[in-house]
Amino acid sequence: MTGLKAYPRFVSIEGGEGAGKTTVLNALRAALKAGGYDVVSTREPGGTPLAEQIRLLLLRNGGGRDPEGSDELLLPDTELLLMFAARVQHVRHTIVPALERGSWVISDRFTDSSYAYQGGGRALSQALIAELEQRVVRVRPGLTLLLDIGVDQGRLRARNRGAEPDRIESEADGFFERVRATFLQRAAAEPGRIKVIDASRAADVVAADAVAILASWRDANP
Repeated sequence: MTGLKAYPRFVSIEGGEGAGKTTVLNALRAALKAGGYDVVSTREPGGTPLAEQIRLLLLRNGGGRDPEGSDELLLPDTELLLMFAARVQHVRHTIVPALERGSWVISDRFTDSSYAYQGGGRALSQALIAELEQRVVRVRPGLTLLLDIGVDQGRLRARNRGAEPDRIESEADGFFERVRATFLQRAAAEPGRIKVIDASRAADVVAADAVAILASWRDANP
């Protein structure tokens, strides 16, 4: 991780579809605010007005086809570069300014998702992703909570939300199995930063575990 600056007050939440990231984010934010801390909660792709526009391009429905009606597909490499374009905006305009004024930042997804979704799911070069991370992102969370859940259970939860699946949510099970495997590989390689939480359990139990991990991390990094 040479060249990446880790911020102790930067926390990311990762996981596959239906893992319960929003519930955990809300619990972490509430716990920090109860402790008197200023908290910025955000998401990827997104987090700034321009990055949210890029999000619309990335997650639009219709199998990734051009919204103007042509047969032009959004290619995997384009997807990767758009993710990083949104991330650069997010880092420079939202994340780093908040951290430098002493706030905590909790992000629903960060660069680990690019390794998992574009690297694992799309089979793009992990080395390229690492180079982009080093050259243009240059920061990483001090703590990452990986909400791990089986693909079948997670996708069932996602379907039960009732929302129409976006372009990435519409991928086949094999794609999400590769995503999950890559997340777990990264957690095994970085156990000091990435803490795996069993997200197959009830939402309140998962949230309580996440808050406990954050509390321990906060106490060690005042």
